[in-house]
Amino acid sequence: MASNGPSARVHIEGLQTAVPTRVVGAGRARPVAVAAPPLPASALQRRARVVLYYRADGAPCGEEAVLVKESLSEALADHPEMAGRLRRHADGSWEVKLNDTGVRLVLATVEANVEDFVGDKDRARREAALAPWTDVNAEDPDVSALCFMQLTRFQGDGGYAVGVSCSLMLCDPLSLARFLLSWARTHAEMKAQNKAATSPMMQYVSYFQRADTMTRRIKSIPLDSFAANDSNVETLLFRAANTRGAHDHRALARACVDQASERVGAGKVPLFSVIVFARKGEGDGPAAMSVETCQADEQHGSGGAEHKLEVAQWQELGLDELVLRESKPVHVSYSIETGGDEGLAVVMPDGAGFLVTATVPKCTN
Repeated sequence: MASNGPSARVHIEGLQTAVPTRVVGAGRARPVAVAAPPLPASALQRRARVVLYYRADGAPCGEEAVLVKESLSEALADHPEMAGRLRRHADGSWEVKLNDTGVRLVLATVEANVEDFVGDKDRARREAALAPWTDVNAEDPDVSALCFMQLTRFQGDGGYAVGVSCSLMLCDPLSLARFLLSWARTHAEMKAQNKAATSPMMQYVSYFQRADTMTRRIKSIPLDSFAANDSNVETLLFRAANTRGAHDHRALARACVDQASERVGAGKVPLFSVIVFARKGEGDGPAAMSVETCQADEQHGSGGAEHKLEVAQWQELGLDELVLRESKPVHVSYSIETGGDEGLAVVMPDGAGFLVTATVPKCTN
């Protein structure tokens, strides 16, 4: 019988790495501009987390276990940055090296059914069990994966979840959503064309079809051991219409963080980080993203006056339409994990304007 109580566990059944099916050209990299002070080790752990929940209606999903690695590898060929690694140079500069190292892929089961897990009051805190993460090695970052995907089978009803954790040094939440939608389309095309070639994933088919027959597990972890992730912060999503061609990203970030703090009932955030992703082809410099620190009392442009701000919904990222096995998810969860209670804004170009995530400490009163 499926359980969702304090003793429930997640069982890791398989570990794989999906690499692009086409070789990335030598020397390709995306520079990362980092303003003083230097990035602390904690900044390397900032990440976006997405978990999509599906019902399976009792049908076996072994075919997905076979195809998921192959379709993921094919999607990575069109998005090679998702398989990259961080590299720090001697002068303190950073880049994402497109070196085909790959996305970590985990297969797991969890002692719960999908309906109970989604409805659990502790779901938000337990979701780290469905979207794994291993901290980036601050001393040798290029050995660490920056994107993880876990395919988790729920017990009892055949439901499953797709969980993804992705470093914000690798991509922003909007780009992550677009990559996952691209992967889902690739997956559906390969399935329709019956491209289920023999692969190392085949050894895990029996696990998805008959999880109770598995006798070997890599490890089992209590769900409650994941229940302390970033519980003191909350993230809001804003849409900013660029009304006068403004490019003051710090002012825009400040306006969003201030509004987020007001909405969650917290005080003004005195210091927070800003991650800015440039538009494709924007500017004359090579930097595709930048990481800065913003203080509450610094002088800046009008910011909010130059951008019409409105609260956006996470559904605007489009993942509620991510179809697997001809079904849409019954629930999609989004979060920004900062590794603490610090403020963080992520500025993402979207059309003529921007989407901005503002992560702020919750009110503790």
